Amino acid sequence: MSERSVSRAKQEKRWYTVLAPEQFDRQELGETPADEPEKVYGRTIETTLGELNNNASENNTKLTFKINDVGSDSAYTEFKEHSLTRDYLRSLVRRGASKIEAYVTVLTTDDYRVQIQPVAFTTKKADASQEKAIRNQMVEMIEEAAADRTFEELIDSVVEGRLSSGIYGEAKTIYPLRRVEIQKTTLEAHPEEVAEEEATAVDVDEEDVATE
Repeated sequence: MSERSVSRAKQEKRWYTVLAPEQFDRQELGETPADEPEKVYGRTIETTLGELNNNASENNTKLTFKINDVGSDSAYTEFKEHSLTRDYLRSLVRRGASKIEAYVTVLTTDDYRVQIQPVAFTTKKADASQEKAIRNQMVEMIEEAAADRTFEELIDSVVEGRLSSGIYGEAKTIYPLRRVEIQKTTLEAHPEEVAEEEATAVDVDEEDVATE
């Protein structure tokens, strides 16, 4: 391609302003260039809760958004992932204490499938039965939270720290805790993807029955 052609191609690119989902007040996340709107779909952009709230103390919370709609000069996003920085999580670890993790996959009331990873830090070393009890408590409370919330409400409770605070309040009665955090939250499937998987599973079951 000649230099003139390359220059023309660059000139034809349009910059799209990337906006956060409505639950994050459609705040500007940045800009992304593309010569065709279709090329913008699926791109991801990462920011921190601190940047969204103009609060540096919340910069240990990372948020990733994925572009799922494009307007004339704007690109709209959906929530994709929430996670805490490694440095922050490392700062919570104490020698001689327990770090208890769990992985929970839940379905919200509007049929989004989400994986949530809570973690609890004890003040001293807990025994195996206490660690198991705390892990079970975390799993149970996250399952209850999802069964009672839409996707947007569940993500709000994670990002705002209400879910981890609730778990802390209950789990500390099992063994003294320093902290409970939701270290990662990931959107795994949209309602239409969940419905498609369920329909496929039903088809397979029916085939199994038909061949018996």
